Amino acid sequence: MAKDIRFGTDGWRGVIAKDYTFDAVQRAAQGYATYIKNHNKTAMGVVVGYDKRFHSENFAATVASVLAGNGIKAWLTQEATPTPVIAYAVLTQKAGGAINITASHNPPTDNGFKVRDENGGAIDPDGLAEIEAAIPDSVAGVSSMDFDDAVAQGLIELFDAAPKYIAHLEKLIDLQPIKDAGFTVMVDTMWGNGAGWFPRLLAGGKTRVLEIHNHRNPIYPEMERPEPIQPNVDAGLAATVANKADVLLITDGDADRMGLGDEKGQFIDQLRAYGLLAYYLLEVRGERGPIVKTLSTTTMLNKLGKLYDVPVYDTGVGFKYVAPKMMEVDAMIGGEESGGYAFRGNVPERDGILAGLYVLDMMVKLNKKPTELIEWLFAKVGAHYYDRIDSLFEGDRAAVEKQIVDAKPETIGGLKVTSLDTTDGFKFNLEDGGWLLVRFSGTEPKIRVYTETTHGDKVPAILQDGLRVAGITQ
Repeated sequence: MAKDIRFGTDGWRGVIAKDYTFDAVQRAAQGYATYIKNHNKTAMGVVVGYDKRFHSENFAATVASVLAGNGIKAWLTQEATPTPVIAYAVLTQKAGGAINITASHNPPTDNGFKVRDENGGAIDPDGLAEIEAAIPDSVAGVSSMDFDDAVAQGLIELFDAAPKYIAHLEKLIDLQPIKDAGFTVMVDTMWGNGAGWFPRLLAGGKTRVLEIHNHRNPIYPEMERPEPIQPNVDAGLAATVANKADVLLITDGDADRMGLGDEKGQFIDQLRAYGLLAYYLLEVRGERGPIVKTLSTTTMLNKLGKLYDVPVYDTGVGFKYVAPKMMEVDAMIGGEESGGYAFRGNVPERDGILAGLYVLDMMVKLNKKPTELIEWLFAKVGAHYYDRIDSLFEGDRAAVEKQIVDAKPETIGGLKVTSLDTTDGFKFNLEDGGWLLVRFSGTEPKIRVYTETTHGDKVPAILQDGLRVAGITQ
């Protein structure tokens, strides 16, 4: 039944050959095609892209065939293409939206189905609900066309999305100083779509770019999944030290997220990375404008907002909340705890490539190595410490939610609880300005426990108290 396809914080994902089948993909594509037609965007066409997971190119061709069968032109990328490039292609092709076959950072067993609007950004929750409701119960409700016939009739067109995206990047940032800086840049592309992009963008100068995990290998050796957090990034961190690189840039499986490592081979967590990017835009580039953040990311942004007199907006977790808010308030930057950052002047979509270039530009402009950049940030807002624990969960969600609400802890990790925010999950605000968040994943059967605090020595205790509040034993 249609209810077996549900869109989480960033689209629908499932286990290949179990939930994620060609029949299911056809049905999901039909739901999106119906949505496009209902919004009078049939004549605009839809961009279709894909990642390097198992069968992704074939799932994408299936999607294109369904769109064609509905009289909607499919602009199909000619190769595996980063998500931010696909998003920007929505603008260059003047399309009505995009479908992206990717499970981003999920395990190798999974694949996914991301949808985007005419701005290249995530579709809001109401739109996702409308797409879900339009998904037929079986393939009998799907209209499709033979792929070759659709190509012959011009309803499917293969194209290269890269040149226009690169030209766009060159308007946002002057790459020449980075090329001339003489950096050694280590890049871990996590076997994904980011492979080859930084060498291509930074060629022709003194800077060297070294890549690892830059081939297609959908089982993702040396990592559990292509997610730019530890321990998945440990091989990249070791390579940074071995090659005496100045910085490690990490892109996830579809290159919309960015991770960072410093010149000493230490991971820079996503909250610090977000703080750095916002501070760079405000202080180095002199930009001003609202900051949008999910409630699971750093309060360093709130401090920067006060210092620079710019508003900061909190949203639920996921770019389906961040992107619409960015559009609404013309935000300077938007981002989330998982390492996804979007920027004004670009599409309202996470962009791991542009984020990495901004980090390199920051290093050039300030003449600082990554460890010095963190010191620069902390000198402004104070030291902040973050960690998270993910736990598999297949029990009674309602019972766990009730247990969390009923717990009413007075302290967590030895810090007084000042309030509880239930916007998305259960966020316990703490007396130091830090927080503990307990929430269910929107794309996987997991419960996540996160914290940020100004007390580095209290992080383990806060997380353990969070697990106890949720009734989880490890």
